[in-house]
Amino acid sequence: MSDPGLALAGVSAAYRGSTVLHEVDLTVARGELLVVLGPSGAGKSTVLRVVAGLEPVTAGRVRIAGRDVTADRPGRRNVSMVFQSYALFPHLTVAENIAFGLEVRDTPRAVARDRARAAAEAVGCAALLHRRPGQLSGGERQRVALARALVREPDVFLLDEPLSNLDLALRVELRAELRALHDRLGATMVHVTHDQTEALVLADRIAVLRAGRIEQVGTPDEIWRTPASTFVARFVGSPAMNLLPAAGVLVPSGTAPVGAAEELEIGFRPEAVTLDAADSTDATVDRVDVVGEDAYAYLTLAGGHPVVARVPAARRPERGAAVRVGVRWADVHVFHADSGRRYAP
Repeated sequence: MSDPGLALAGVSAAYRGSTVLHEVDLTVARGELLVVLGPSGAGKSTVLRVVAGLEPVTAGRVRIAGRDVTADRPGRRNVSMVFQSYALFPHLTVAENIAFGLEVRDTPRAVARDRARAAAEAVGCAALLHRRPGQLSGGERQRVALARALVREPDVFLLDEPLSNLDLALRVELRAELRALHDRLGATMVHVTHDQTEALVLADRIAVLRAGRIEQVGTPDEIWRTPASTFVARFVGSPAMNLLPAAGVLVPSGTAPVGAAEELEIGFRPEAVTLDAADSTDATVDRVDVVGEDAYAYLTLAGGHPVVARVPAARRPERGAAVRVGVRWADVHVFHADSGRRYAP
């Protein structure tokens, strides 16, 4: 088996005396696009900085393309990093910005110029080569930043929330182009984001990070359909997965193991909720949010537990209405109430 594109083994890192990564094990296959997903403060950017050599590790090893780089300086790691802030030199043209990293490594100017043009063409900014960053839109600047990373032909691309400064329409456009660029290049990429939709659309696999620890690694489908913990269940999905105590709440006979219901939680997504169905319980409609053809009904069950249901907008209930609520039990997840981890009978 060939070496992976990137491997972190038992990596811990600290900032101002506080540990921000805790024994992280993470492997990225060559040519894979892995997205590190998590909330602010989870340690996502620290993962990238550790790989790039911008932050030291306090434990563990970092390997890139089969080579142990734990002790190597950033310049010896052959990685390219794209930042949220673009980080372009305002006094240089687009062509000079893209070629800058090559020229400081004494690449012949003609070679650097040709590679810069090829990189610009790959990301769709070849027509901008003679402009300066101040003459570009946010989306154009991000394309230039991507081209500057691409021109070095690195072993690993590190993308630190590169789309977060863009408006929604442009984010969607560049997200699709970034995925297409990855597929053309077959490059190893690690993309950091807090945006779950971005992660689900872009990734070959997703690593969900929480407080410096890996919660789950899996394909987008695995993360969505079989969350490993209540944290993943609630973080991935908008609105979040409904989570209720198993004991005495909507649980028909046989759903929870005998004698264990008080130690478990059940989870189900809004689309698994049915209104006015058999095996249902009483609820009150607190509010209804309409989003195109869908509506999200925010309900309170008779026992005081909140539930969100996704229903067709044309058949949405009225605020304040009394309804009967049921669940498709094939779509119910069971978790340990104390640890939040998925229940494995």
